[in-house]
Amino acid sequence: MASTRDGTTGTDSDGSSRSRDQTASATDDPIVEVRNVSVTYDLQSRDAMVLDDVSLDLRRGEILGCVGESGSGKSMLANAMMDAVEEPGITTGDVRYYSSKNADPVHVLDLSGDDLKQFRWEEVSMVFQGALSSFNPTMTIGGHFEETLKAHDYDVEEGMERARQLLSDLYLDPERVLNAYAHELSGGMSQRALIALSLILEPDVLLMDEPTAALDLLMQRSILSLLDDIKEKYELSILFITHDLPLVAGLADRLAILYAFELAEVGPSERIVRDSAHPYTRALLKAVPNLDAPLDTMKPIEGTAPNPAHVPNGCHYAPRCPLADERCHEEKPEWFDAGTDQRSACFHHERADEAVPFDVASVTAAVEEADTATDADDAFAAGGATGGDALAAPDDETVVSLDDVSIHFEEEQGLLDSLTGEPETVQAVDDVSIDIPENDVLALVGESGCGKTTLGKAIIGVQRPTEGTVTYRGQNVWDAKDRVGNPGIEFGDIRRALQIIHQDPGASLNPNQKVVTSLEAPLKRWDPDLSTEDRRARIYALLDRVGMQPPEDYANRFPHQLSGGEQQRVALVRALLMNPDVILADEAVSALDVSLRVETMDLLLELQEQFNTSFVFISHTLSNARYLAEKADGRIGIMYLGELVEVGPPDEVLNDPQHPYTKVLRWATANLDPSDQEMTEPPVRSIDIPDPVDPPTGCRFHTRCPEAREACVSEAPELGETESTPDERAVACHRANPNHHYWSSQPLDGVDAAESPGAGD
Repeated sequence: MASTRDGTTGTDSDGSSRSRDQTASATDDPIVEVRNVSVTYDLQSRDAMVLDDVSLDLRRGEILGCVGESGSGKSMLANAMMDAVEEPGITTGDVRYYSSKNADPVHVLDLSGDDLKQFRWEEVSMVFQGALSSFNPTMTIGGHFEETLKAHDYDVEEGMERARQLLSDLYLDPERVLNAYAHELSGGMSQRALIALSLILEPDVLLMDEPTAALDLLMQRSILSLLDDIKEKYELSILFITHDLPLVAGLADRLAILYAFELAEVGPSERIVRDSAHPYTRALLKAVPNLDAPLDTMKPIEGTAPNPAHVPNGCHYAPRCPLADERCHEEKPEWFDAGTDQRSACFHHERADEAVPFDVASVTAAVEEADTATDADDAFAAGGATGGDALAAPDDETVVSLDDVSIHFEEEQGLLDSLTGEPETVQAVDDVSIDIPENDVLALVGESGCGKTTLGKAIIGVQRPTEGTVTYRGQNVWDAKDRVGNPGIEFGDIRRALQIIHQDPGASLNPNQKVVTSLEAPLKRWDPDLSTEDRRARIYALLDRVGMQPPEDYANRFPHQLSGGEQQRVALVRALLMNPDVILADEAVSALDVSLRVETMDLLLELQEQFNTSFVFISHTLSNARYLAEKADGRIGIMYLGELVEVGPPDEVLNDPQHPYTKVLRWATANLDPSDQEMTEPPVRSIDIPDPVDPPTGCRFHTRCPEAREACVSEAPELGETESTPDERAVACHRANPNHHYWSSQPLDGVDAAESPGAGD
């Protein structure tokens, strides 16, 4: 029998299994070894287990992706590796750090005082999820670097030179960033500055806890590409924690899958995605919204993850597993060899593919075949069929119509700023015209600050436009609000018909009120004649309809007693109680685990069919937008710096994007297959989005566009149909018109020239 580094028993000679106390990834050159580490919290009733007997190696020079749903123990694992679990948490087990291959191990959980302080910054450093919460708002970014260098007795002048180099490597202007406060930087800039700060003392290990979760699609992928380069340049070993498996699959050398505080499976990224040997991993892959799989292959995971205070005996996944038997409910599975460098903690790992069928190659091929069929249909349609309009709806079907709507804000000023000059104006939305017909889905996609939410609020009559008009069934919304003329529809009726689901359902519910009290409030206001019994009956019926059973139980809970998915369902019920015509779903699934997103979007579609409601669905991810819009036969609208730049059916917009910005977003969307994910440099001339206070002239994307020419600087393209985008497509790009003088103008610096589509005819 083989022996591991710590002398304990390894794999049996027949390769069958290894005991539960063994690492899931034994190697000859680990930089960090985690052995039998558990973290518990002592509650009044019983201990709460938040990390359960985890053994894992982080190898020297690798990127290890740690994937799991919210509350699975990912962050606790990273904290335990630094002995940073806060009281009253209790960490047990052993964490060993090896500064070099043959060095004696440092037992991290035995460190204290200056030794622990030195270890946390100089050997192992951590990048947290929220950059703004990691920076002191009263200090400049440069002040943080200097403070860290001084605290560890480093040469400040030499260290600041390293800081400038690090910031430059992360595509930041060192002088601008070092002299700025955290709130003066965008989310992507502050996150990159935090990565640079974590590397200032030249650590060997970087622990990254959801470092891109709060960032836009393009910024996420850009940072991942930068990490690949930084790892090589600075000889780092990286643990990358995320809930998004496709996001990290192309970056990581190996993946470690956590479920309910214990490891389920570990192995090379390619094998985990292509040939997983654990039912949970396979179910998670099927549940993740993506652009590579047919919609009908995406299925939510049935059931819910266990509570830390009520962890089941045996395999933690057994209550949800289609393969579970009596042994699974009573015994913890040991590690089984499931392939080259792949191990699975499942008694039935050899049957996992039968129980949860998933083949990334076949689902990708199915999408490619569907795309080919769509292209053929499009070619036929172009020959004579006439489609609909991407922006306008038939008059008798139009619920809400926007005509040349612009929304500008004055930035808030501090006392000194108010004394020295005029407030600056943010051009949040500029000259947008679009109709929302009955029973429609319009998914708006774009980076943070592009105006998605502001436009959505204008659609539902919450945000007054600076210019232009918003009408509801022919009635000017703001004339009704101001009682101009003789409104045919009262503003109160309009507001009832146009509802919103907020991004954070927990924050939109009163924490001091039971669910039933929060849901009764709108009914009491708009239907005061309803009796208490009738109100409760309507509430219970809707709670039951969205799967919260028994409804009386959920109605009498407080928001903190609900999961994130359950809170989102309550917010949906509150909107539906008004029987609205349009619901603005503002990032309604982004706060949910990936395993819950498909389930929630399916629920939205079921309710749309039942209530004939239109959805304006805001998302920063194309995969979520594609799932909802394509299933509903709706539209995707791409927004950039306050403007709609492309609108059309999701299969056309995503598979044949006409605007360069749409192409960039498509590049930034992680493929389900890791082999198709190349960590290349972003196909933009600048990672950071311009300031909406002073947007670029002409086409607003020209400062970042890899195909921009002089014509783009001086002339703004109009959103509309062109020869290359007939019928249901609309695009705002000079390139969509083969006869535009764009093709004869000079490319901008750094842009390769390209011939006009008709140049060879």
